[in-house]
Amino acid sequence: MEKLKSLPMADGFYMPGEFEPHRGCIMIWPKRPGSWPFGAGKARKAFAEIAEAIADSEQVIVLAEPDVKECAREMLSDRIQVVVMESDDAWARDVGPTFVINKERKIRGIDWQFNAWGGTFDGLYPDWQKDDLIAGRFCEHFGYPVYDAGHFVLEGGSIHSDGEGTLLVTEACLLSTGRNPSLSKLQIEEQLKNYLGASKVIWLKAGIYQDETNEHVDNVCAFVRPGEVVLAWTDDEDDPQYDMSLADLRMLEQETDAAGRHFKIHKLPIPKEPVCITKEELSGFSFEPGEDEREAGERLAASYVNFYISNGGVIVPQFGDVHDLKAVRILGECFPERRIYPVYARDIIVGGGNIHCITQQIPL
Repeated sequence: MEKLKSLPMADGFYMPGEFEPHRGCIMIWPKRPGSWPFGAGKARKAFAEIAEAIADSEQVIVLAEPDVKECAREMLSDRIQVVVMESDDAWARDVGPTFVINKERKIRGIDWQFNAWGGTFDGLYPDWQKDDLIAGRFCEHFGYPVYDAGHFVLEGGSIHSDGEGTLLVTEACLLSTGRNPSLSKLQIEEQLKNYLGASKVIWLKAGIYQDETNEHVDNVCAFVRPGEVVLAWTDDEDDPQYDMSLADLRMLEQETDAAGRHFKIHKLPIPKEPVCITKEELSGFSFEPGEDEREAGERLAASYVNFYISNGGVIVPQFGDVHDLKAVRILGECFPERRIYPVYARDIIVGGGNIHCITQQIPL
């Protein structure tokens, strides 16, 4: 497959907003023993529930390694397409292509370099070769032209677009040592603008406390429409998240988007009680040498901002917390035209991610 060497912005392509109508999404069937305890049994049930909720209003394509294809096929309904494709883990948002469109709604993919969220510096597993190939292989399989951005380390969860020229990112992630250490902040911003067709990048300071991705933006702040965002929040000044979210709030309050609008900000609470991994859950993992290991009682990066917007709904993570229903109510008010699908997400967050992390949109 020949990859495009030009730049999307120069070709008239840009990253759409996730709230816009789209063809569907990509998911990857979970398998990795160091991410999914006890043979990924509970994780697969959660993935299947999410896939079926999304499939109510759009196409779902599930990628599966050859040895788990039949498992995926048995657990998913016939309306979900299962495609054999190798991977190292199941984070479709981060390893799949970032799609861009033009005014004629032509679609192209971007193939970034993936290095497991930090490479040899602080990456989460030592071998990510199959994950790094997924974006190109997917575009080749489904016939999408693809831009070659293999010189630049980026994950899909680290960028958020309003579809009108504004990007949200976090300094904690994009300026981390394990990604593009030879580039300055200005140089990184230019790469984002050239590949995602943006005219303004808003650099939030931080993401969610203890986020293993170096604090992806998709866990802390997201557009619900142009000029309007949700921000992960806590009123507890003793919580480490308080100062992180406060810094982001102050940035958003003083910034405007690419169109000059001030932001309407909805504070979306984090779970009231910290979500921590248990000794029992840890007993079900099998870590490879060099793979990041977890410890009993370790706080996980639980956030309701990590939702997925389908054409007809919003799939909202739930944690068995008193703030679950509040999150459902707030997001229901933000998306009155969509059905809210609350999905218990603990069995995904023990793998290090959440609902948004395991899905990657394909535009129309």
